[in-house]
Amino acid sequence: MAMKTINVNLADRSYPVFIDSGTLSRPEVIGPYIAGDEVFVVTNDTVAPLYLSFCRQLFRSFRTETLVLPDGERYKTLDTAGQIFSALIAHCYSRQCTLVALGGGVIGDLTGFAAACYQRGVPFIQIPTTLLAQVDSSVGGKTGVNHPQGKNMIGAFWQPRCVVIDINTLNTLPDRELRAGLAEVVKYGLIRDPEFFAWLENNAPALLRRDPQALAYAIERSCLNKAQVVAADERESGQRALLNLGHTFGHAIETGLGYGTWLHGEAVAAGTCLAAAMSRRLGWLDQDEVDRVTTLFSRLGLPVNAPALGVDNYIGIMSVDKKVRAGKIRLVLLAEIGRAVVTDEYDTTVLREVLRSAKE
Repeated sequence: MAMKTINVNLADRSYPVFIDSGTLSRPEVIGPYIAGDEVFVVTNDTVAPLYLSFCRQLFRSFRTETLVLPDGERYKTLDTAGQIFSALIAHCYSRQCTLVALGGGVIGDLTGFAAACYQRGVPFIQIPTTLLAQVDSSVGGKTGVNHPQGKNMIGAFWQPRCVVIDINTLNTLPDRELRAGLAEVVKYGLIRDPEFFAWLENNAPALLRRDPQALAYAIERSCLNKAQVVAADERESGQRALLNLGHTFGHAIETGLGYGTWLHGEAVAAGTCLAAAMSRRLGWLDQDEVDRVTTLFSRLGLPVNAPALGVDNYIGIMSVDKKVRAGKIRLVLLAEIGRAVVTDEYDTTVLREVLRSAKE
């Protein structure tokens, strides 16, 4: 396949997203986006044995140091970010350094957050190695860490210099992680791209068996959708909030169960099913449309039933979500497949009924 390039248009902060097979072996792709002559690679102990050697070759003409962190959502904390700062300072890295995130969403968020803070801001590059990171978290500049009381409550908007997606990294991705990434892919079809949703319904088996052309198309279409939304609303003052379909419920699941018990994409899938069920109770969706949502997630091997955390527990966690305004929990709901809305104008009794249905 020929390399695809999608541009995230943000004036002087614009950057390309490169999608291809074998980009980790092509220094000419990433080289022009390194600022200065210092590179600092952040990865984890799962990805490092697989791809760190490729990175060292990519950056062999630069002064390069690496930090290998433990793998897992539970390490997405201020303490872990502090390890990055300590390593940068110990190696005397200047403001002209470039941080590189090699890994999934946790590494991308941690590295981007560190880049936003170190010496009040240094460049960084995303090399996402999971499907979820490739189609969502690596694009758009959201960085941050979790707090025990809420996911992603501490962070910054900090755009990368570029995003380099090597589809070959998905060859080593566990099946569970692949399925979790597909939850974010489905999201784009639900919020703004009904034709893509229909394509996903027809191509679910190809995606699960890792057909290269199907994966490449799904990644490209997802990144294009994400880039268009981010370009129109970089700091989530309007339509970018639609990208949080299923996330208010999903973040409550992750927080309530303990970070890492469910993968992010698994929680988003179940959370999206709750959002669809609530949309149905409000009279916005037909039952046939709800069934299409749950059927697709089920076919992709993702949970469609949320865990029974308790209604009050759910609402308590959701009440510290970043989308809360004036004490009201704003939700992303579906007006139809391909059109989502952000609203706090709903009967809270309906919300409690939907949460009471959680039974996993």
